[in-house]
Amino acid sequence: MGLIAGALLIVAYIGAAGAAFFAPYHYQRTALETRHVPPQKLHLGGGHGLHVYGLRASRDERTMELEFVPDPTQIHAVRFFSRGEEGSLHLVTSDGPMHLLGTDRMGRDLLSRMVYGARVSLTVGLVGVFLSMLLGSLLGTASGYWGGWADTLIQRVIELLAAFPPIPLWMALAAALPAGWSSIRVYFGITVILSLISWGGLARQVRGKVLSYREQDFVMAARASGAGHWHIITRHLLPGSYSHIIVIGTLAIPGMILGETALSFLGLGIRPPMTSWGVLLEEAQRVTVLLHYPWLIFPAIPVLIVVIAYNFLGDALRDAADPYSD
Repeated sequence: MGLIAGALLIVAYIGAAGAAFFAPYHYQRTALETRHVPPQKLHLGGGHGLHVYGLRASRDERTMELEFVPDPTQIHAVRFFSRGEEGSLHLVTSDGPMHLLGTDRMGRDLLSRMVYGARVSLTVGLVGVFLSMLLGSLLGTASGYWGGWADTLIQRVIELLAAFPPIPLWMALAAALPAGWSSIRVYFGITVILSLISWGGLARQVRGKVLSYREQDFVMAARASGAGHWHIITRHLLPGSYSHIIVIGTLAIPGMILGETALSFLGLGIRPPMTSWGVLLEEAQRVTVLLHYPWLIFPAIPVLIVVIAYNFLGDALRDAADPYSD
């Protein structure tokens, strides 16, 4: 399962990196005349090859909302490796409207926005965990190596952070971000917030490793030879914890992704025009919206797949790094 999970994650990150190619449309392209279009089906045969039917609009007499149904008299061929409306190369395009996962209230293609949203949601996990691993490794090593007041101070800070429920703490810090910040500043602000809160668990585990290593013969020999503290930490103590740090970091990425998704879902995270999976799910908060447009919940599917894949990968890495595992 670890190999399958790793392959799925590689595909997800390749798709995110090449979003402009893999997405049929740009994520900001709006078409109000085709808003809330249900997912269209692909058809094959009839001498037309792979194609989608056109759309026929009618207004509901009760709600006065536009409703779209397939029109078999309009056939739009699906083309691969062709140029889209804006002139850039796409994996798949069509002669007419093609919304395989439907559209939102602005007529934006949901599939394209999910592919582009992966850029933010997936990189938040990586960048946030990198910062968290860096902070947790350094402070955990310092706590275990020097001990004394430094150990006491770092452990009390970790306990203070652990005393607060994570989601309310994320919400409080995210709400403090200035409303006038640009999307990119908000992105880095959310990433820093997630990493500053989640480093404590790794720091404690690294501290335990360092405590078991610091009296070992190879560390005592390094001290006797005149090696400095920085040399001992970076050459002897931290390398022994690398496998453990990698496993913990891999298992922490799903929490980062869920954290960003939750904050954006509540309107406290990534802000439009930037998009993420949490931003896309924000529109699906109301039950009435889901009853009329159930396809708006589709962005939850890649969130679940990526989180489960990371958990399987982390478990596989943990088993591989455990010398006592079967």
